[in-house]
Amino acid sequence: MNINSGQKKSDIIIVGGGVIGMSVAYELAKRGVGVTVIDKGEPGFGCSYGNAGWLTPCFSMPLPMPGMLLKSIKWMTDPESPLYIQPRPSWLLISWLTRFLFAMNEKQMVKSVTALTEISQYSLAAYSKLSGETGHDIHFEKKGLLMAANTKDGFDYAQTEMNLVSEHGVPGRRMSAEELKAFEPALTGPVVGGVYFPDEAHAEPLEVVRALTKGAIAHGAKILSGHELIDCETRDGKIVSIRTTKGVLRADEYVFAAGSWSTGVGRALGLNVPILGGKGYSFITKPVNPNPIHPLMLVEKKVAITPRNGTLRIAGTLELVNNDYSISPRRIDSIIKGARAFMNVPEEFEFSELWRGLRPCSPDGVPLIGYTKQYSNLFLATGHQMLGLQSAMGSARLAGDLILGAKPLFDPKPFNPNRF
Repeated sequence: MNINSGQKKSDIIIVGGGVIGMSVAYELAKRGVGVTVIDKGEPGFGCSYGNAGWLTPCFSMPLPMPGMLLKSIKWMTDPESPLYIQPRPSWLLISWLTRFLFAMNEKQMVKSVTALTEISQYSLAAYSKLSGETGHDIHFEKKGLLMAANTKDGFDYAQTEMNLVSEHGVPGRRMSAEELKAFEPALTGPVVGGVYFPDEAHAEPLEVVRALTKGAIAHGAKILSGHELIDCETRDGKIVSIRTTKGVLRADEYVFAAGSWSTGVGRALGLNVPILGGKGYSFITKPVNPNPIHPLMLVEKKVAITPRNGTLRIAGTLELVNNDYSISPRRIDSIIKGARAFMNVPEEFEFSELWRGLRPCSPDGVPLIGYTKQYSNLFLATGHQMLGLQSAMGSARLAGDLILGAKPLFDPKPFNPNRF
């Protein structure tokens, strides 16, 4: 869709057409709000595109978990590790890591897990209805999620995660090595044990965004592709208008769901939005033999495996960078090597598609959802780390409640964007 170079008015403009922005658009449009979404590309082709597709409240863990300090230091020196931080002089990196370390405690973890589990459980229920509501198939499948470990430490970690989320109504069951291999024949490598979460689901991430887009449009929303944000006009503590590559737009309120670009967008407005891009990769490849029946998390390697219709998606790594989209052959090889340690991945590995993208990571692992104190009509919805798809619908529900002045279904305090 195109607009002229004049000014156009809508009730709310959402900047960002990924799964978060489109979820908020769908939520608000259903509730009678006039919504316009702008994106520099097509909705769903940014970070949302290469997601593993998991709708898994069992993974409601913030990035800075207790005990991560020593692991993080060790991983920082290994470019093939599951988490890698590019060593470079950067005030953003230093301040982000400082906050990251302060969030690495038991009290903060409990608060974060509670908040993330709640919005993820809501999202899972909402996704189960999305195809029916919008008439667009998101390929929703409820096959559960299986964590497989090939070391005792990995097995212990999986059980710790199971115990944490079980306190919030997410069921899981422990499996021995024998049970694990009988349950999932694709695990041909050595394993120690694992955990199965039976209520989890998965879907096709691009189709999710397309369904949200279709649903939002059906309720009156407008989607403007090819509109890149340039800057904002502000006056008296409000945003008056935004300038894009295709003209100036005006609204009563603005929602910024800009993902890993949020820091730069915020800086131009004098806002502190401490988001680092967590680069990840995913491959689409042929099924292996035997092919997985269930989505798999290979614990020690932090590699996600998702069986699809006729293909297999393999995703992994977290490389903390700042808007760096370069491809690292070494990181690619480490994902393949990690998958091969558990499954029958052929030596001559071939893929039909390689994707990389930046997950927006906040220092404490919890999204920023709420109004900024500097601008009364600017709402942030960003910083969902690796949980964007899994928690998008719950995030949108919270955003809708706060924007419309309704009693929030979820406690908004953990998500306060002014906490940094």
